Amino acid sequence: MQGLTEVLFRRVYEECFTGALPLAVSPFIALTRNLRFSTDNAQIRDVLPENNRGSIPVIPQILGKEPDEFVLLANHLYALGYSEVNWNMGCPMRAVTAKHRGCGLMAHPDEVRAILDTVVPRLEGRLSVKVRLGLKDKEEIFAMVPVLNDYPLASVTVHPRLGRQQYTGVPDLDTFGQVLPLIKHPVIYNGDLCTPDDIRRIRQRFPQVADLMVGRGILYRPTLPLEVDGSPTDRESVKHFIRRLLEAIRTTLPREEAVVRKTKEYWSLLWRALPISEMQARQVLRAQELTIVDNLIDSFIQ
Repeated sequence: MQGLTEVLFRRVYEECFTGALPLAVSPFIALTRNLRFSTDNAQIRDVLPENNRGSIPVIPQILGKEPDEFVLLANHLYALGYSEVNWNMGCPMRAVTAKHRGCGLMAHPDEVRAILDTVVPRLEGRLSVKVRLGLKDKEEIFAMVPVLNDYPLASVTVHPRLGRQQYTGVPDLDTFGQVLPLIKHPVIYNGDLCTPDDIRRIRQRFPQVADLMVGRGILYRPTLPLEVDGSPTDRESVKHFIRRLLEAIRTTLPREEAVVRKTKEYWSLLWRALPISEMQARQVLRAQELTIVDNLIDSFIQ
C-alpha cells in the first residue's frame, strides 16, 4: 500500500509480530526516464537490503510500461539480492491508469504481450504480476489471461474488482471463480480480507488458491494473521504496535508537519483495531498540532 506498508511499517510490524507475515510486497517503484538508483530516491531506499534488516521479507514492486527501464530496474533489484520482482498491473489510481500504467494496461493485452516479449528474456530473476479484473470491463481479464499464460511467471495476484471501482463495492468472487482455473500460474487472491472469517471463506470457496494477499486488513486489524491461526484478539499487543509505529514515525521524519500527516494516514485505518468509536477517532484526524494528536492517541491506547 503506497505510503503505508513501507519499510518503516514493515520493520515495526516484524518487531511486534515476528513471523506473522512471511512476505510483503513493497509499495511500487515507478519507472521514470533516467531513474536513479541512489539513496536520493525514496522508493529505492525503501527496498535497499540494509534498510530492511529486521523487516518482513519483501518483494519489490515495479509500476510502469517502459521495457528498457523495467529491465534496468528489475536487474538492479536482482543484483541487490532479490530473487523476484512484481509488476503492478492493478493500481486503480486515475493518474496512473490514464497513462496506461497499473490497471490501465488491463484493456491492452497486445501492449502487455509486447512488453513481456521484450522484458522476460532479459530478466535475471523471477517475475510475478498483480492484476484486477479490468479497468472498466471484467471481460478484460479473460483477454489478458492467455497473454500471461505464455510467460514463466512466478505467480499472478488477482484483485477481483475493476479499476474504476477503486476500493468501493465488493469483490466479484463469481468472476474470480471463473478466471481462477484458466490461469496456469500459482494464483494469489487479494481483496477485502479484513477479518479471520473473510480469510476462511476465501480458503473454503477457492482451495486451489496458492496464497492470500492482505492489504487494508492488516492495518484495520494488525493481529489478523495470528487470529486466523486461532489466537484470540490481543488488544495490548495492538496498542504496543501502534505506540512503536508512532515512535518510529517521530524518529524518522524531520518536521512536525510531516509527522502529523503520516500519523493521521496510519490512524485513519488503525483506529478500527481499538475499542473506540469513529467519532472518537475523528478527533485525532481533526487535530492540527502534534501535541494534541499525541495526547488524543495516548488516551485511546492507555
